[in-house]
Amino acid sequence: MGCCYSRLEKEEIVSRCKARKRYMKQFVKARHAFSASHCMYLRCLRTTGSALLQFATAETTLHHPPDHHLPPTLPTPPPPQPPTPPPPPPPPMSPTSETWTTSTTNTATTPLPPPPPPPPSSTWDFWDPFMPSSTRSGTVDEEEWEDRSTTVPSETVAATTVGAASVAAPPSAVSGFSKISVSTGTTSEMAVVVSTKVKDLVEIIKELDEYFLQAADSGGKLSALLEVPACTFPGQGSSGKVQGYGKNLSPLFGSWSSTPKLNVFGCDGMGGVTAVGGSLGVGSHCSTVERLYAWEKKLYQEVKNMESSKIEHAKRVEQLRKMELKRADYMKTEKAKKEVEKLESVMMVSSQAIESTSDEIVKLREEELYPQLVELVKGLMGMWRNLYECHQVQMHIVQQLKYLHATQSTDPTSELHRQAGLQLELEVQQWHQSFCSLVKSQRDYVQSLTGWLRLSLFQIGKTALSHTKQDSPIYALCEEWHLVVDNAPDNVASEGIKALLTAVHAIVVQQAEEQKQKKRADSSYKVLEKKMSVLRALERKFGPFSSSSNGKDHVGDKRAKVESLRAKTEEERGKYEKTIKVTRAMTLSNLQIGLPHVFQAVTGFANVWTHGFESVYNRAKRPEEVHDVKRLML
Repeated sequence: MGCCYSRLEKEEIVSRCKARKRYMKQFVKARHAFSASHCMYLRCLRTTGSALLQFATAETTLHHPPDHHLPPTLPTPPPPQPPTPPPPPPPPMSPTSETWTTSTTNTATTPLPPPPPPPPSSTWDFWDPFMPSSTRSGTVDEEEWEDRSTTVPSETVAATTVGAASVAAPPSAVSGFSKISVSTGTTSEMAVVVSTKVKDLVEIIKELDEYFLQAADSGGKLSALLEVPACTFPGQGSSGKVQGYGKNLSPLFGSWSSTPKLNVFGCDGMGGVTAVGGSLGVGSHCSTVERLYAWEKKLYQEVKNMESSKIEHAKRVEQLRKMELKRADYMKTEKAKKEVEKLESVMMVSSQAIESTSDEIVKLREEELYPQLVELVKGLMGMWRNLYECHQVQMHIVQQLKYLHATQSTDPTSELHRQAGLQLELEVQQWHQSFCSLVKSQRDYVQSLTGWLRLSLFQIGKTALSHTKQDSPIYALCEEWHLVVDNAPDNVASEGIKALLTAVHAIVVQQAEEQKQKKRADSSYKVLEKKMSVLRALERKFGPFSSSSNGKDHVGDKRAKVESLRAKTEEERGKYEKTIKVTRAMTLSNLQIGLPHVFQAVTGFANVWTHGFESVYNRAKRPEEVHDVKRLML
């Protein structure tokens, strides 16, 4: 039995159908992954913009804290007095309620000296994740997209220069645009009207956030085609996993002669469009793909049965031939003939079932799947065109960051700001992961589809599914699509987002270092305050000097130790103030470096994919649908 099964599996037509079924199974999974990754990417665009705005707001509010205090001026031990007259009362202590915290308000203490001038830009070179390609592999090449980037009109540059000269006080910037027309040469002109008012970090990031939202909204049409339910994961539970994904809602199919019943797992709740009452929408992509998979499994079983019958038939015919040559018993010979005829009848039925199943596959492929794929390519073209336009505007907006200057601020990082930094790091990380998943899932989607098409173009039974690959529009479409996703420069965009993640991570690490130094300074100050209290008690009891029988001055020794501790505390306080300045300067510096690079990278990627999908769509349109489509002239 095992040998027979092994021989059956080696038959070319059986192995081909098995491979077709395997490709279609992969296609079903890839469609789910494509839908989910598309949804997640749009969500990450929204949350990244929101996290950036929250972080910028927290950074700006450091200059207007609610009710915290600077570290108090350190108390100084009183100088020793002569033995007579009696020692004067101890000087008043600084208020003990003034503790070192993570925010600042004015206090009655002596103001700190003015800060030193800003450090040179080279100070931050070691934080720069965007080193030239000659010194770091895998970096973002600024000239990589030069041929495709939109040129900003000269009057815009002039407006920027004039505006920059009017900057009154940092950290603020004049908008880099008068009225920039982001002309794509095809679909639209996104006019960005920007006033000449001075802008701070929050206002610049707020503009970025608005275009993040527009970018996320640009995937709406494609979401409908991919059957993503408004990109909100309505079935998502507290664990973050979508509920109901992968459940079998119905038996696969009934008898061979009936239309297979569908396993529609995942179409409802994860990526499916449902009509009133919960039934699948007619002609939905999810439904089509699931039915194709069901038919492919049915075809595979029918072909196996057919080939098994052929093997058995050949065996019976050979036995009958030997019986006739030997002039075997008549009854046995007739019985053998009837078994052969019965097998021939079974083979005829199997052949008809194969033909019928093949016809259903061809019908689904040509009448449903192909139009859906054309619409998907059209949706991808529109989405990436809009993403290109949004990211291009964002690329210009972040140029305003270079007019911001880092002040030598002593405002500590607040707990709110630290949490905002951690959240921003998480969101940028998810943006990077979702981008990689989006590209990979689409590659898997097209690869599995193209593999299935290559095999399904062979002849099954008496019906040719397609004469040649070149005669099949769906195959030509998928081959073109496959080339677009395979040749996409996604590594450049991925590295751009990852570099922003590196820049944000450096800020988060520095914020943590500031917190550690604050704790050390706070601890040292509390110890000093306690020792000072002990010293004052001794001075009140024994006076400024206290000589023992062995000649030691215990009060003087205690004062010397306190003075040493005071110097150490002053040193820790100085280190803390230095880390605050480092954090403030690094925060602005890393944003000034990371944001322009990431938008340059994603703009270039969106540009390439827009052109690629546009080319695929123009070649796939039916003759009756031919009309002028504006091309991006970038």
